[in-house]
Amino acid sequence: MLTDIIESIEQAEMVLVGLGEEFNDISAIKEKTDYLEGRRRIEEQGKLWILPAYEEYCRSLVPERRNIVEEALGKLAEILQNKNYFVVSTSVNPIIQNIPWKDGRIVMPCGGIYKKQCPDGCSEALQDISEEEKEQISDVDSFIKLGNCPSCGKPLIFNNIYAEKYDENGYLSQWQLYTKWLQGTLNRRILILELGVGMKFPSVIRWPFEKIAFFNNKASFYRVNETLYQMSEELKDKGISIAKNSIDWLRGV
Repeated sequence: MLTDIIESIEQAEMVLVGLGEEFNDISAIKEKTDYLEGRRRIEEQGKLWILPAYEEYCRSLVPERRNIVEEALGKLAEILQNKNYFVVSTSVNPIIQNIPWKDGRIVMPCGGIYKKQCPDGCSEALQDISEEEKEQISDVDSFIKLGNCPSCGKPLIFNNIYAEKYDENGYLSQWQLYTKWLQGTLNRRILILELGVGMKFPSVIRWPFEKIAFFNNKASFYRVNETLYQMSEELKDKGISIAKNSIDWLRGV
């Protein structure tokens, strides 16, 4: 199966990749008492925008899980290096942005922790976090010190989907590049690789990818997911379902 998919990628003119919630990789920490207690405090304080950074900190304390997402996606980036591809991710795992993708070929519409914004959405506040702030992310006591909004003076927060007033301008320029890229897939041999995508944000990856596969007669579709691997009836002749955790599957490629 793995050989078949790699051959399909090589034969495709374009490759569309979707990365979903499985890449948040919280399976090793979600039952830990310390993690649950920390998450409870974050929720009580109404600071859900901290979650991506907090989960990254918690993952760093589990040595056996520390590098598996980087290893898995590093393999994928290597396989895709000579292809015309685009990656869409609904995962907020910051490691995804550190993978050596081709420049400008990834969009993360749910945001992450490498941009900051005003909690009230003041447009002047949206900016990249500094290298110094990136280093502080691993320190659970200081990673929320991101400066103040130049407009209203409120403490800045991470720019992600968990923010009450999420500033979507953080990803829109990349989304425009993605939609332009999609226009070029018409009547092309496109391979769609949907990895670990659940139903949390189905309108971003799952449903659009199915639509692209349905209307493009030259499309092939691979769906890898530990639980939600089922393929719709309309795509049974084009699609292949793989019932496996997408991170583990990629590591075996």
